[in-house]
Amino acid sequence: MKAAVVSEKNKGKVDIIDVELPELQSGQALVNVEYCGVCHTDLHVIKGDFGEVPGRIPGHEGIGVVKEIADDVTSLKVGDRVSIAWFYEGCGTCEYCITGRETFCRDVKNAGFSVNGAMAEQCIVTADYAVKVPDNLDPAQASSITCAGVTCYKAIKVADVKPGQWIAIYGCGGLGNLAIQYAKNVFNAKVIAVDINNDKLELAKEVGADLTCNPIEIGDSGKWIQEQVGGAHGAVVTAVSKVAFNEAVNSLRAASKVVAVGLPPETMDLEIVKTVLDGIEVVGSLVGTRKDLEEAFQFGAEGKVVPIVQMKPLEEINNILDDMEHGKIQGRIVLDMSL
Repeated sequence: MKAAVVSEKNKGKVDIIDVELPELQSGQALVNVEYCGVCHTDLHVIKGDFGEVPGRIPGHEGIGVVKEIADDVTSLKVGDRVSIAWFYEGCGTCEYCITGRETFCRDVKNAGFSVNGAMAEQCIVTADYAVKVPDNLDPAQASSITCAGVTCYKAIKVADVKPGQWIAIYGCGGLGNLAIQYAKNVFNAKVIAVDINNDKLELAKEVGADLTCNPIEIGDSGKWIQEQVGGAHGAVVTAVSKVAFNEAVNSLRAASKVVAVGLPPETMDLEIVKTVLDGIEVVGSLVGTRKDLEEAFQFGAEGKVVPIVQMKPLEEINNILDDMEHGKIQGRIVLDMSL
């Protein structure tokens, strides 16, 4: 089969080659991949930021149709459309797996990083961890929900923002525009979109942001949000920027949360006096569980969240990664395996 693999010779790039799939093992299913979204985490993996993985097939926003199942599989059947997600498999028995926090399993396997992912014509999945896609959800849009969507959905859950309250979304790209839609249309919150690119802020308005803020033009966004609405009740930071994290803390009113999602390669400055006196919480949020993904898919199927996707062939992946690194992508790029 044709697949993209992390290049051994050209760091930060992938090679398009033919790859042999292993035989199905107990509990597994073979999936014909239809679509795979391109995530910023893929860029981290391919560049070796989480550790070198030459030869690995990246991709964790995969959607495909089950072609074959192992003899002992009961959770899927041939013909089911399913996800190939970052949370590929947990151990199933640790304190995190049995208490609804399975993404924090210490023995977790991640698609496209510790095991082969979905940037290929076919992919083997652990059947019990592949989430079914609703019939009335467009599969190309479902690919974006498989990581970007569920990550934002879970982060807003963690922020614990109530209907009618203000939430600041820092970074309005592939994740941020979905975060705005989930916050507005599912959680019924009021949304402040923060980004340094006006084209992304225009998109933010189109998908429902109540207020927009460009820190380059108005200065410190935290101070501006305090002046406009008296501070946000929560903030989700999808931006890959240390400044965004710092300003998000300053944007909050007392007893509120900053939920960290983006992964800039820096440390965060935390003003201790404000954190203590205002009871500020800073919380990390890592993708979502299988149940979170099931819910995120359903809201997409109901039309409450509509991912903005552009289709590209697998052969363009290196150019896509370059555009992603330089902030040139609106919405989400999705690899269409039929192109």
